Amino acid sequence: MKLRYILLFAFSFILSNAAFSQSKDVKLPSNWYNLDLVADGYFGISTEKAYKELLSNKKPKQNVIVAVIDGGVDINHEDLKDVLWTNKKEIPDNGIDDDGNGYIDDIHGWNFIGSKKGNLAYDNLELVRILRVYGPKYVSTIRSTVLDSTQKEEYALYLKANAEFGKKYNDAHYTFGIVSIINKVLDSVATINNKKIPSLEDIDKYVADNDDEEQVKKIIRGGSKDSGGIDKFYKEMKDAYKQYDVMLKYNLNVKYDQRQELVGDDYANAKERLYGNKDVAGPNAEHGSHVSGIIGANRSNSIGINGIANSVSIMAIRVVPEGDERDKDVANGIRYAVDNGAKVINMSFGKGYKWNKEVVDEAVKYAEQKGVLLVHAAGNDNEDVDVKENYPNKYFDGPEAAAYKKSIKKDALSALPFKIEQNQMQNQGMRRGPNSVVVKKAAIDTAKFRLPHAVNWIEVGASAYANDANLKASFSNYGKYNVDVFAPGFMINSTVPGSKYEEFDGTSMAAPVVSGLSALILSYYPDLKPNQVREIIMKSVSKVLQKVKYKNERGETVRVPFSDLCVSGGIVNAYEALKLAERYQSK
Repeated sequence: MKLRYILLFAFSFILSNAAFSQSKDVKLPSNWYNLDLVADGYFGISTEKAYKELLSNKKPKQNVIVAVIDGGVDINHEDLKDVLWTNKKEIPDNGIDDDGNGYIDDIHGWNFIGSKKGNLAYDNLELVRILRVYGPKYVSTIRSTVLDSTQKEEYALYLKANAEFGKKYNDAHYTFGIVSIINKVLDSVATINNKKIPSLEDIDKYVADNDDEEQVKKIIRGGSKDSGGIDKFYKEMKDAYKQYDVMLKYNLNVKYDQRQELVGDDYANAKERLYGNKDVAGPNAEHGSHVSGIIGANRSNSIGINGIANSVSIMAIRVVPEGDERDKDVANGIRYAVDNGAKVINMSFGKGYKWNKEVVDEAVKYAEQKGVLLVHAAGNDNEDVDVKENYPNKYFDGPEAAAYKKSIKKDALSALPFKIEQNQMQNQGMRRGPNSVVVKKAAIDTAKFRLPHAVNWIEVGASAYANDANLKASFSNYGKYNVDVFAPGFMINSTVPGSKYEEFDGTSMAAPVVSGLSALILSYYPDLKPNQVREIIMKSVSKVLQKVKYKNERGETVRVPFSDLCVSGGIVNAYEALKLAERYQSK
C-alpha cells in the first residue's frame, strides 16, 4: 500500500469519528463524572449530590480496602499518599517478612512482576506466548496430519492465534508508519517556529515538501478538532508513537521474553505464589495511579480531585506490564488482596486469550467465599463480549463448560477469519467511517450464560458525558448478557505520577467508578454482601431511555436500546444506590 493511500485512509478515520462519538472539543468540569444529569447537565453518577443530600450528617462505619490490580501506583502522589493501604504488621524496609505472609516489606501492596533483579516493564500479548509454545510443534502441520483430540484443540488454537497475529502485526506496522510521519511533521513545524508544540496557525503556514505532508496537515487539523485542541492531539500522537513502538518491539515480538530474567519464578508452576518484590509503582505507574484516583483520591485535602469514596484505602498490586497480563499473576494478585483485607478488587485489564484460567477461577472462587467483590473493565475494542472471548471473566472452566463446548463444537481444524482490532487508535480519532444501516443481529445462544459463574463480579462498560445518541463511548465493549452496567469512562480527569492530573479514556476508567461506588456503599453499609452490592448497583442505575449508536461487527452504525448493550440498561448512580442500600440494610 502506498504511503499516500495509507494517509488518506487515516484521514478518513478522523473525518468519520466526529459523527460517531461525543466531541472532545469541549471544556468539561474536571469532576463531571461525579455530577448529576438533571442538576448539572452531565451524565455523571451523582456522587456530589449523594454526599450533599444523603451523607452530610452521616459518618462512614468502616474504612474499605480497595485493591487496584494494575500496572503500578504512585505511592507519593499528593492526592493518593494519604489514602494508601498500609500493612501495619510489616516494618518498612527491614528486609524481614514481619507478618509471615511470605512477602517481605509489603507495606502498600505487592509487585508480582519483578524481583531483586528489577521489574518487568514489557511483555508479549498472550497470543504471542501461545505461538511461542505451539509454533515449533505445529508449524509444519497440515490438514491431513493425524492428531489426537488434545492436539486438534492445540492446533486450532495455534491457527487462530497465528491468523490474528498476522493481522495485528500488519495493523501495527502500518499505523506506526502513519504516526511516525505525523510526529515528524509536528516536530518539524515546532522546530521551525521555536516552539515545543506548534499552533494550528503554524501548521497552516507550513509549506509541505510533498503531497504526503499535505495530507498529514489535514490529519493534524482534523485530529486537533476531534481531540479538543492541538495540544491534546500532540500528546496523543506522542503517546501513540510510544504505544506502537512498544507493540512492535515487545508485544508482538515472538523472540522477546524477559520473564525468567526479571521475575525468576517457576512459570510452569501456575500455583506458585511466593515471588515478586515490594516495588508497587514499577517503571510505569500512569494507568494504575489514574485508576486509584478515580476510586479514592483524597476528598479532604482541598487539592487535585475528589475520588468517589471518602473512607477508602488503596492497596496497590502490580501484575500488568505493557502487554498482556499473565493468568498466574492475576490469580496471585486476587489472593493477595483477599488475604490482606480487601473488600473490593478493581481489575482494569483484559485480553483475548487464556492460558492458566483454572488458577484464576480458583482465585475468583476464593474471593467469592471470603466476601470480596470483583469489578472488571469490559474492554476497549468495541466488541460484543457475549460473542467475543474476553479474559478474565466470571465464567468457570469446568465439566459443565466443557460439555457445553463439546455440544456446540465445530470442526477444530477450521481456520476462521479474524478481524483486526481497532482499539489502538481510540484516542487519536482514527476510526472507520460508519454507514447508517440497520441490520438484524444474529441470535445468541443464551445457554452459555447459565453456566457456572461468580456472583461477586461486575462487568463495566464506558459511557460519555452527554445524554444523547452517542452516550456509549465509541470504543467500549458491550454485551446484553455479560456487561452488567455502564459508567463514565470518557475524558476522565484523575491522578498520574508526579502529583499531576490528566484526562484518560477507557473502560479502565469506568471500572474504578464502580469500584469507588462499591466502596462508598460498603463504608456506610458494612453488612452488605458482595452479591447484594452488585444487585444494588444494577437496580439503581439511571436508565437510558433513548436509543444509542454503536458500530456493529460489520462496521455499520446502528441505533439500539441501551438494554441491548448491558444487562441493567443504564449508567450507575451513587445517589440512587445509597438510597437503595439503606432499604437493604433495613431488611
